[in-house]
Amino acid sequence: MVTMMKKLWFCGWILLCHLLLAAVVCSKNHGNPANDLVDIINKNRTAQKLPQLNGSPGLGCMALQYVELCKGNCSNNNAVNCKPPEDDFTEVFAPNCGVELPTFGTITGHIVGCQSKYMEPSLAFSHVLVKDKKTLSLVRNKSHSEVGVGLVGFHKGPFFWCVLFSDGKTNSSFVLEDQGKGIKQKKGCYSGSAFPCNGVGHGRTAVFLNYIIIFSLLFIFLLNPN
Repeated sequence: MVTMMKKLWFCGWILLCHLLLAAVVCSKNHGNPANDLVDIINKNRTAQKLPQLNGSPGLGCMALQYVELCKGNCSNNNAVNCKPPEDDFTEVFAPNCGVELPTFGTITGHIVGCQSKYMEPSLAFSHVLVKDKKTLSLVRNKSHSEVGVGLVGFHKGPFFWCVLFSDGKTNSSFVLEDQGKGIKQKKGCYSGSAFPCNGVGHGRTAVFLNYIIIFSLLFIFLLNPN
């Protein structure tokens, strides 16, 4: 009986430590991965002694609109076969985001990528968005002054990432009406958003639940010596 109690006590501590670790990991990643990608882009630029880009919520929201239209257009080699008409930026993306049309600036470049599953921001940057020198040179283009990132995952489908660049002036281009309060974001997330991400990084929840199931079964096994 004493030996069994020691086993239970030891197992309980292991369970508690693992659950706390899983909770910490989940809590640390409950932020906005689109914002994290903006930070990674800026760190890459400053490493080359280039100025940081201003994170534009208007650009970020339009980047999310862009990839939401690309559903079902991720090829077997993780290439996005999707190029919305230029008019969609002013006639669809901007109105859906509540971007004030008089503030619509010039988009100086964009990057779009897809992957069968969600990736952490650092991996998404290097394995999905910036996979060659041409794309890296776009990230480091001196004409950019603003950046926006959007990402979304579809049920039983791939994840899409989009980065939009602009040469607009801080806080005066791609301005959101009422600071974006009218945007109804149902899926994904975008940089600079005040809304929580929806359906992004759900794999972490599965890992957390797996911890609970595994250690619950372990407790049942120890409680039943037969």
